[in-house]
Amino acid sequence: MTHILAIDQGTTSSRAIVFDADMAIKATAQEEFPQYFPQSGWVEHDVSDIWSSVAATCRGAIEKAGLRSGDIAAIGITNQRETSIVWDRKTGEPIHNAIVWQDRRTADFCKTLKAEGFEDEITKRTGLLADPYFSGTKVRYLLSHVDGAQARANRGELLFGTVDCYLIWKLTGGKVHATDATNAARTMLYNIRQGCWDETICARFDIPMSMLPEVRDCAADFGTTQPDLFGAPIPILGVAGDQQAATIGQACFDPGMLKSTYGTGCFALLNTGDTLVESRNRMLGTIAYQFDGKPTYALEGSIFIAGAVVQWLRDGLKIIREASETQALAQTADPTQELYLVPAFTGLGGPYWDATARGAIYGLTRNSGPAEFARAALESVGFQTRDLLEAMHTDWPNAGDAGVLRVDGGMSASDWSMQFLSDIIGAPVDRPKVLETTALGAAWLAGMRAGVYPDQAGFAASWALEQRFEPAMDQATRERRYEGWKDAVGRTLSR
Repeated sequence: MTHILAIDQGTTSSRAIVFDADMAIKATAQEEFPQYFPQSGWVEHDVSDIWSSVAATCRGAIEKAGLRSGDIAAIGITNQRETSIVWDRKTGEPIHNAIVWQDRRTADFCKTLKAEGFEDEITKRTGLLADPYFSGTKVRYLLSHVDGAQARANRGELLFGTVDCYLIWKLTGGKVHATDATNAARTMLYNIRQGCWDETICARFDIPMSMLPEVRDCAADFGTTQPDLFGAPIPILGVAGDQQAATIGQACFDPGMLKSTYGTGCFALLNTGDTLVESRNRMLGTIAYQFDGKPTYALEGSIFIAGAVVQWLRDGLKIIREASETQALAQTADPTQELYLVPAFTGLGGPYWDATARGAIYGLTRNSGPAEFARAALESVGFQTRDLLEAMHTDWPNAGDAGVLRVDGGMSASDWSMQFLSDIIGAPVDRPKVLETTALGAAWLAGMRAGVYPDQAGFAASWALEQRFEPAMDQATRERRYEGWKDAVGRTLSR
């Protein structure tokens, strides 16, 4: 029993990865599932798609690895955060589709909270802002708009959970209703200073606390899978939200270390140790990880659209067939054209937090074509990252490990994108040998708890660099391009 199974449940697909005793990938299985857009700015998942894809990929990865379930020492789970599910305590049936983290339907409720002055209370207690991004307003929506839901919740018949929580509940046959501190910290309902669900916020949102899961450390006992799922029971010993799992997988254990993950969205986390930094620039205070009941805090900047902008090129504009074509296309763009694409398809995240902004592109000429669109799409991710880093450095001058940014996620495999990122932030960008840092973080949590993997220091020592990108753009060009980006964003903001 020297292998670990990591479940990486993402926004557009579910993956299961088997890691061996040396934390090397032995087998992977992946399955995409549909996205539902009932209205503009609304995003949903069918909860049965999430569960079936997770179960199928777990079985597939174990089979591909040539193993049996009895060979798996433990399961680690990492998940899309903030996506919210409410289900029946007895039957396990969801009362509605999952409302995805990108969904903006609760923007008006958030405006009401701000008008009341309640956002200050939210920030003080949770480190978050009154934004539709977070889970609490999504739960409020479900209880308000699903027939009979509020009454059922008041009677204790309904449970709430983020995706990790629902998967734990399903994997254990309904025996465990629990989450970890990093996922709890993203709900807007959890007091990250006191380490408990916040009664004041729950009362304002009229969310019965009986719906809420138990909160545990990232490396903890989350129960055991039902024997009939995979052939034998497997303990679940590690859980972290995807961005926190990537922070762990990047071994950003020292205050000042910084990572940025490029998946559907982009998320930068800065380890601030035992200091919960109160941002003056609308960054988020959050929990990076929690061991032995002690949280380590982080500043986080959230970009809603990163890799998703490449999906838009493919599925919306249909100018590419595969995401991998984007880099080659961008390299052929006319260097005299400087297009700026502001991908506010579902609003803008940090540091702007404009839920009603919508995407725009500036600088178009009659010669603008697919190549220029592709380059502008890739560059938008670099520009947005700089927005976050500028805000973080202002909030906490200790930001950055010698000015280095560690990167991971699918988009980080693009040399062109990472070189532009280094150019526009004016700092080195380090890409590790293991790009699957999110799954690796979840695997390490479970493996460390199971006694298969080394402790924190031993794991940090195993981090290995694949390539460093150094800035090659001159300072004048860097600042001119960034000023152009800020002008484009200013024209796009809805207020």
